[in-house]
Amino acid sequence: QVQLVESGGGLVQPGGSPRLSCAASGRIFSINVMGWYRQAPGKERELVARITGGGRTNYTDSVKGRFTISRDNAKNTVYLQMNSLKPEDTAVYYCNAVVVVAGTLIIREYWGQGTQVTVSS
Repeated sequence: QVQLVESGGGLVQPGGSPRLSCAASGRIFSINVMGWYRQAPGKERELVARITGGGRTNYTDSVKGRFTISRDNAKNTVYLQMNSLKPEDTAVYYCNAVVVVAGTLIIREYWGQGTQVTVSS
């Protein structure tokens, strides 16, 4: 019903500044919250940042001051600008969206397929 497609990952040097994008499409009436999660090898998936439709944001402590989440509501797209990357930021990054499904008004959570970000010199 709803698809999330991420882009922008890859191999990045320490200190690099890549930007992740995630576009949502399908039966969307509205999107309440969009966010980014990550999962490093051997660790649980954790919230990185999320943003409401009104622009309210919150971040996990380890990325505050380095990462910025934003969204374009007209394009149903969320971005994650990552600055000053560290090796410990290496993980698979997943896009997440809480969507009001068009035609039903049912609220469902959707996930992207994940994009690998590797921070290494």
